Amino acid sequence: MQLFHRSTRVSAAFDDSNLVSAAGLVPAMALAVKTCLGELADQWLTLPGYFGANAGLKVTAMVAGMVAGADSIEDMALLRHGGMKKLFAGAYAPSTLGSFLRAFTFGHVRQLDALAARWLVNVAAVAPIASGIDDYALVDIDDTIKEVHGYRKQGSGYGYSGVRGLNALIGILSTATAAPVIIGARLRKGSSGSPRGAGKFIGDILATVKRLRGKDATGLVLLRADSAFYGHSVVTAAHRAGAKVSITARMDPAVKRAIATINEKAWTTIQYTDAVRDETTGAWISSAEVAETAFTAFVGRKKAERVHGRLVVRRIPELNAKAGEGQQTLFETHRYHAFFTTSDLDTVTADKTHRQHAIIEQVNADLKDSALAHLPSGKFTDNAAWLVLATIAFNLSRAIGTLAGTDLSKARSGTIRRKLITVPARIATSARKIALHLPAQWPWETSWSQLFEAACGPPRTAAI
Repeated sequence: MQLFHRSTRVSAAFDDSNLVSAAGLVPAMALAVKTCLGELADQWLTLPGYFGANAGLKVTAMVAGMVAGADSIEDMALLRHGGMKKLFAGAYAPSTLGSFLRAFTFGHVRQLDALAARWLVNVAAVAPIASGIDDYALVDIDDTIKEVHGYRKQGSGYGYSGVRGLNALIGILSTATAAPVIIGARLRKGSSGSPRGAGKFIGDILATVKRLRGKDATGLVLLRADSAFYGHSVVTAAHRAGAKVSITARMDPAVKRAIATINEKAWTTIQYTDAVRDETTGAWISSAEVAETAFTAFVGRKKAERVHGRLVVRRIPELNAKAGEGQQTLFETHRYHAFFTTSDLDTVTADKTHRQHAIIEQVNADLKDSALAHLPSGKFTDNAAWLVLATIAFNLSRAIGTLAGTDLSKARSGTIRRKLITVPARIATSARKIALHLPAQWPWETSWSQLFEAACGPPRTAAI
């Protein structure tokens, strides 16, 4: 493609007050209204002072900016361009939204958590973002380090990644038919260990899962986590909430003894659907063997606090890097990967299900490619509130993609933003009616129209 006219005959001017660059925010914010996001913010947030007023409008404004691609307070200026004020009320200046964010304390962040959980239930009532949850619900938790720079970031420190940052604990929900949604997020000090506060966090997110499920739901709820969360508080918190666990076990002496008791004939060969990269060697692996054995976790605690379950073990051949330099190994050796589970899934299914835990890494990457590209404040509670707002924006994007059709129901936030949100439009008014004129032959016109009909059509049905 090349420019049709000579460059000397092309001119540009920022002078059209009836043009917007993100027409997709119209159905997006209509969906936010339908699901009572602003009303819930007014109900649950009790920020004091002048900048705490109109919490509903300010929360929805920040979420709208994040959905449209804002990853800093300054980027919220995109809400005030062209004809945006003709379409939306509450298009606040970035300085006002920054002052609103700075009014948050730890208690207000927890209020925002409560708001986000209840709003997600409303969204699930109008968009199939949690379809199949009554039959099978997979809950994953993991933490990620968001790198920051400078010593003025409150709470920043060096954690397991070796970089200065803040630690975000994330919980997601997925089903057999629905893509992941975020059901909880907590910001922690950068030097925090992974399991810090995980027990309380699991109790909160599983309470959200319970709200999303029907009253008579009896399907499996399975909590998956890596070895950093293998601990008594995590397992017991899941059990108190009625969930089973599938958690990678550390290779401590008890686990090694249990693996040694597995009969050689008990190993079953499995084939991966896709080859996976080995975390230790970096080699691609296409086959392995699995077996299981009964296992009691936390035997060092009181008998009443011990947890009985199974140890599912996957083993792969240990490649001898120096085999060509001398004598071959006399016996074939293996490397083992074990996880502790209390579910009733068969050995092969349990292993396959546990390996899908890596889906949460995609969610972490999605967040960091969107609103969590930056933590915009030097104050810890401001950034904690920003994280929760970013998860609301992520879930709103997921609902938008779901309502737009099956092609985008599992798309990343960036894809949804490019195809459905950042669509230019010219505003025309006639007889007190507003019409949006969008580009002809837009490649995703059908999806956008389907979203618009779903979000702006029927009246609100979700309850506060």
